Amino acid sequence: MNQTRLKSASVSNSAKLTVIFILAIGSVFLSFFLGRYSISPKEVFLLVRERLFDMPAGLADSSATVFFNIRLPRVISAFLVGAMLSLSGSVYQSTFKNPMVSPDILGATAGAGFGAAIGLMLNAGSVGVQAFSFSFGLIAVLMTYVIGVVIGDKRNMTLSLVLTGLVVAALFEAMISLIKYMADPYSKLPAITFWLMGSLASTTYKTLPLILIPFLIGGVPLFFLRWKINLLSLSDEEALSIGVNITALRRIIIICATLMTSSVVSVSGMIRWVGLIIPHIARMIVGPDNKVLLLASVLLGGTYLLLVDDVARSMTAMEIPIGILTAIIGAPFFLYLIYRQRSKRQ
Repeated sequence: MNQTRLKSASVSNSAKLTVIFILAIGSVFLSFFLGRYSISPKEVFLLVRERLFDMPAGLADSSATVFFNIRLPRVISAFLVGAMLSLSGSVYQSTFKNPMVSPDILGATAGAGFGAAIGLMLNAGSVGVQAFSFSFGLIAVLMTYVIGVVIGDKRNMTLSLVLTGLVVAALFEAMISLIKYMADPYSKLPAITFWLMGSLASTTYKTLPLILIPFLIGGVPLFFLRWKINLLSLSDEEALSIGVNITALRRIIIICATLMTSSVVSVSGMIRWVGLIIPHIARMIVGPDNKVLLLASVLLGGTYLLLVDDVARSMTAMEIPIGILTAIIGAPFFLYLIYRQRSKRQ
């Protein structure tokens, strides 16, 4: 009976993942056509054919420039950013056994934001800003982990890390405010403020490796460990009794998720809520099993942020910072989650 149920659930999840994958592919193709400079499906086909087979498309050079130099790298970047944030949020929620956890729980987002603010303050250029942002994101999480281990309750390390992460994040948020207070209000302050809102407007082929490489380094180990992540629902003693080192597993997850989160913030700024709400949606669709949940989170996260970015760059004459839209969508959904949990308890 149990084997039949498991087999049925596996088939059902496979069908759901197939649908999610088709939606993801559809969102990618749809995004090629959307924007203030519209490109028809026929024009996309002709441009790709021209690039691959050297067959003249007969289109204006501006169409090729917009598609290959602007839209294509942006579509890829948007999908990868959403996938990384959602994957980080999903593994964090499993690690800390808390459905309200997001990728910035250990201070990575605040630390990366502070680093970017310093880079902009020092006129470090785009590469310098990204380097500062990425470095301080790692530093923030390292501070959280070290402080949590040194002064935290070793009997409940999960809670210690969460509380320490809140303190470290608050510290870096305060330092961001200090940088903004000291910044030139006519040049530096607007640049810092806009960057912190989150945007993919500056993504190019040069920034793609800054997203793709951390995604591979951080995401691939998580997929290989996804069956072990399910064991984080057990107590440390129960996990040790079956031969799983929970401390080492938790450390690997934190390193991988931090690497992805810091790289995302260094390229696109602060884009919140994606890593909180998308894992919940994925969990409602395919269930809590991380062997399926992580893949669903990646596909749904990439699809979600890609569609939000389409709205951000198409809705008005001036591009809307994507962080604003994710907050507008995410906040009401967060309230729905609270209501849903209360209904379950009752």
